[in-house]
Amino acid sequence: MELQNEPHRDQESRALPETMRAWRVKAFGGLDALRRETVPLPSLRDDEVLVEVHGAALNPVDLKTLEGRYPTITQHDLPFTLGRDVAGVVVARPEGASGWEPGTRVCAFIGQGQGALADYVAVPMSALANAPRGAGVDVVAATPLAALTAWQGLFDYGKLERGERVLIQGASGGVGRFAVQFARRCGAYPIVTASAQTHEALRALGASETIDYRSQRFEDVTGDIDLVFDLMGGEVQTRSWTVLKPGGTLISTLTEPSQGQASAHGAHAARYTTRADGAQLEHILALLERSEITVEVVERYDFDAIGEAFARLESGHPHGKLVALRDGA
Repeated sequence: MELQNEPHRDQESRALPETMRAWRVKAFGGLDALRRETVPLPSLRDDEVLVEVHGAALNPVDLKTLEGRYPTITQHDLPFTLGRDVAGVVVARPEGASGWEPGTRVCAFIGQGQGALADYVAVPMSALANAPRGAGVDVVAATPLAALTAWQGLFDYGKLERGERVLIQGASGGVGRFAVQFARRCGAYPIVTASAQTHEALRALGASETIDYRSQRFEDVTGDIDLVFDLMGGEVQTRSWTVLKPGGTLISTLTEPSQGQASAHGAHAARYTTRADGAQLEHILALLERSEITVEVVERYDFDAIGEAFARLESGHPHGKLVALRDGA
């Protein structure tokens, strides 16, 4: 199915159900802790719209959250609905609100616990972006979290500029693949670590150099790095200091870098959490619409098969995105 961004006027008078299906977490644990339940439709705050979900991506952070390993989600937040990426259609907005008319095709990265893995989700207007013309629901749903994470890491925090050398640690996942494309597009020189079987795909996306982390030590084959974009953490992050130029930058999505090491290298270092930003997402989607970047969806699941989809995600890191598609979407 393709998403178009013109509103359907008949949506304005559409009657909504009182309840919906949602994939909920009532207790932290493994996949057996995930349950599909019938729950009330979300109520809307003044700054939110109700989106009918047509597609939602599955991300490693969902498994981390399910297992109780996401730092800002605690027992006090249970129960909640999983899912951070949504593509769908606006079906309701607060009385008197302007913009985002019912029927508008949209996508968004949404806050933890609000839950895209449901029939409907309340989304802050500031997080919304118009879905690009002609893009499939699966592609649109697969974009927000991974793309925003890569963009913010490279540019908002990493301040990457044309001509700089960036080492992307662990580039084969969704974030890494967007990071390669963004870095190449801005005129930087992306060097990536990844398993050998992904090298051809990463070079096709724009990687200037590829390093097989299983058979090569990146310290032995690279150096003078302006920016390390760390998607691995642990000892990979620790070893990354040895290739960073004096005054360089190390940015991580996972663990807080050592400020002692940063000081010793005259470097800037930070860990960050991706934030929802509809304007930024719309800019990224424009690149997608013009085929300047791409996203690969490797597997698609029905919403009834969310458990199966998470089992696939848990079994090993897929080299592309997994997306759940709602009945009739």
